[in-house]
This record gives sequence, C-alpha cells and structure tokens, in this order.
Amino acid sequence: MDRRVAERRLATSLTQLQLAALVGVSRQTIISIERGKFSPSVLLAIKIARELNTSVELLFAPSDQGFPTTL
Repeated sequence: MDRRVAERRLATSLTQLQLAALVGVSRQTIISIERGKFSPSVLLAIKIARELNTSVELLFAPSDQGFPTTL
C-alpha cells in the first residue's frame, strides 16, 4: 500500500507530534503509519484525512487500484 501521509503532512506544515495531538494518538503511531508498519483503524484514517484536508482514499488506497495519486 502506498502511504502518502508523510507527504501530505509536510505539505500542510504539521510535525508528527502536532498531527498526533490533533488525532489523539502518539507520535510513534504516526511514525509507524508513515513507515507502513501500522495500518490505522477506519476511524483513525478518517481523522488523519480530515486534519490533512484530503480523503482517506488518497492517503491509503493501493496505487495499483486505479485511485488518483494526486493529493
């Protein structure tokens, strides 16, 4: 799965710590998501997408499934 969380987070000028606080998780959780070592729950994915002003599909959809890759 192609994860775009770090790219989008940087585009919105948020640190990992800031994003973590906004969505109610630890910085380590954000790090793990960005590295592809942890798949967030649907609720967490929605919260992250909202804070990054994008959709869940653009952040977490497999790039080979025909989903848009532009954030």
